[in-house]
Amino acid sequence: MCHLGQQLVFEEASETMKKLRGVEVTAKQIERVSHYYGEEVVVDFPRQNEENPKEICQWNAPEAKTSPHYVMMDGTMILTREEKWKEVKLGRIFRAQSNVTVSENRNIILHSKYVSHLGGHEEFLKHMEYYTDAIKEKIFIADGAKWIWSWVEMYYPDSVQILDFFHAKEHLCDYAKTRFSDPEAMHQWIEEQSQMLLNDQVEQVIENIRKPPKKSMAEEKVSREKLITYYQGNLKRMKYKTFKDSGYVIGSGAMESAHRTVIQKRLKLSGQRWTKTGAQQILNLRVAAKSDNWKNIIDLTRKAA
Repeated sequence: MCHLGQQLVFEEASETMKKLRGVEVTAKQIERVSHYYGEEVVVDFPRQNEENPKEICQWNAPEAKTSPHYVMMDGTMILTREEKWKEVKLGRIFRAQSNVTVSENRNIILHSKYVSHLGGHEEFLKHMEYYTDAIKEKIFIADGAKWIWSWVEMYYPDSVQILDFFHAKEHLCDYAKTRFSDPEAMHQWIEEQSQMLLNDQVEQVIENIRKPPKKSMAEEKVSREKLITYYQGNLKRMKYKTFKDSGYVIGSGAMESAHRTVIQKRLKLSGQRWTKTGAQQILNLRVAAKSDNWKNIIDLTRKAA
């Protein structure tokens, strides 16, 4: 019931139970059971300060990890009953060796640890620290969110830090739309600057951006300064050639995929509006399932039985 409840809308879960097991269970029963065990399982780390800490957490305490691990995180919005659109923070951690090439231009990640929290980044980052602290070689890839890089700089200043190349290029494209009226000239300029970024020439790209066009409108000036500030604040994270030569991934496509598979496929379906508590409970089950850690849910249900 928990497995189907975190994977399907509750009505479909009820129908599937009947078809596969011949057991008639109402959608409401599956909903209640899913929410109950979604609350019972602890998200990411033992609640040591509680008077009655949960006995089973989604993952056991991490052992020291010697191989390089990618650490990615981002936020996405879900619709809640209390606050309308509310951001869910999602983290993904996986070994570099788990990123396997299966065909040209296509990789798969064999195993990931997911962390998810509905609410502020302070609590979410505590969950992330429970796992990142044990990793000796960390490779952070993220967009330009200040809360992410401030945390990385404070706690893991010696880690590898990479600004997602596709976010860097997206900001470049947004600026180019204010700089050029000719689409062909715009695309050519974007490609030229992008190639320089990929060749560790971010300082030169900034200088090229500084050179105003012949006709500069107010919108272009504001956009130009915004982009320069963004690039200057991430200079050391934009050495893309150096990163690629070291064998590192420079894009956060794995994070975009995680949003779809962990959150969107279950919590952002048409017409859905969650209570904050209910959303977190289903997220807890989703994280356990996607992290290949469903055994803890089984252990919980057997203990209750």
